[in-house]
Amino acid sequence: MNSDTRPNNQGNPNVSDNAHSHNKNKKKPYYVKRKKRHGNNGNPQNRERAQEKKNELENDELQRTEVENTPDVVVVEADDSMVPEVIVSIEDDDTPKVHVTGVRFKPGGKVYFFAKGELEPKSSSYVIVETARGLEFGEVAFGDREVKESALVPPLRPVVRIATDEDIQRNKENKKKEDEAFKICAEKIQKHGLSMKLLEAQYSFDNSKLLFYFTSANRVDFRELVKDLASVFKTRIELRQIGIRDEAKIMGGLGVCGRPLCCSTFLSDFVQVSIKMAKEQNLSLNSGKISGCCGRLMCCLQYEYGTYVEETSKTPPVDSTVKTKDGIGIVTEVSPLAATLKVRLKDKPDSSPVVYKRDDVTLISKPTAKKSED
Repeated sequence: MNSDTRPNNQGNPNVSDNAHSHNKNKKKPYYVKRKKRHGNNGNPQNRERAQEKKNELENDELQRTEVENTPDVVVVEADDSMVPEVIVSIEDDDTPKVHVTGVRFKPGGKVYFFAKGELEPKSSSYVIVETARGLEFGEVAFGDREVKESALVPPLRPVVRIATDEDIQRNKENKKKEDEAFKICAEKIQKHGLSMKLLEAQYSFDNSKLLFYFTSANRVDFRELVKDLASVFKTRIELRQIGIRDEAKIMGGLGVCGRPLCCSTFLSDFVQVSIKMAKEQNLSLNSGKISGCCGRLMCCLQYEYGTYVEETSKTPPVDSTVKTKDGIGIVTEVSPLAATLKVRLKDKPDSSPVVYKRDDVTLISKPTAKKSED
């Protein structure tokens, strides 16, 4: 009877017991022992680096001690207020600047930069400049100014020439043509039955292009209208849809203050306005009182917003506890711009609040946030 002579090697007939015993007694790799025996500190290179680092720290400490003990040297610690000034001076010195001329194409419109070249245009004079639409007639906002090259939008196009009397006369004729083109376009819009409101017609200086600005609540398919207008004016036609704020800028009007709209007189760009600006200035949140003719928040909300934020940060908030010359009280009303606040004294709770200057009171504690009831 044949006995089972297969060794106990987990069922693998190709591995003998001697092989298993050899694997068990096999030594670990040399690099493992070396890492365990020496480590980082045992490496001669690491020891040299550590010693060099130690010497550098000792030298720095020695130099610092010598400076502090020297009577002729003043050690100044830089604070946060000093950092922005240093950064600005570095940028002013290193950032390249370019001499440009500012030109606007509409009264109160945005000012665009142009390379003045060898010309010397004066403010309020007229010039002919090169634009993406061709030659344009514009008014000089400022003659010469240095602007950082990073603030320019390439390419910087040149001022072609100072406007002559012929150029000025041609610009006047273009204005008359724009009035006629506006009437014709309005008739064509009505003929095609398009739901769009025409706002302005504008010719390029060389009459190579005619632009029409309009507003519409929906998307308008004006391809047939463009073909009809091109057959009439024999030039390139462009129709551009604009927003309601741009509509107010073009149309103009009077604001709730009784003055002409800011956007149509001197605002060159629209700024972002939020309801937070009205809250910060303690204005009524009634949309009818803080909205302009365009139906959006009035641009003038941001005029004094920065001042209100600065002054409010210096003024104790309402319901805070303050110390006055008459005693301790609670703030009931504040006027940040006037730098005054009304305080109801704790010793006289039934009397009317007393008005104090902001600098005459000391803040003790601010009001705690009320916990919401479950």
